[in-house]
Amino acid sequence: MDVAKEQELSMAVMNLIATEEHLAFTAAKTGKPEYLELYNAVRKLRSKNLRELVKNKDGEAWCASKHLLSTTMRLIETAIKYGAEGNRKKAMELLDDAIEAYQIFWFLQEFGKKGKK
Repeated sequence: MDVAKEQELSMAVMNLIATEEHLAFTAAKTGKPEYLELYNAVRKLRSKNLRELVKNKDGEAWCASKHLLSTTMRLIETAIKYGAEGNRKKAMELLDDAIEAYQIFWFLQEFGKKGKK
């Protein structure tokens, strides 16, 4: 998979993580079990696609990878909200943090590629 495709897929995975979170909260708030069924379907889809991206299978690298993507997404969303309020300085700071988390995700994957130590 080339870099552009991997980056696009990583963005899709970030959105699936967000969807999981919203469905979990909705299930808890409504008490309706059908939201848990949807959550499980989305989780399965997210896991399938994350598997395409995660090259590093060492220890807890899978989970760390998922959390780095989730962090990237949340930092971007928070930055957008600060920007909408007119706080461009805070928005840019959060976007810088998002880029750093995203770069750490890709750096972590380098450890999993064959021949890399």
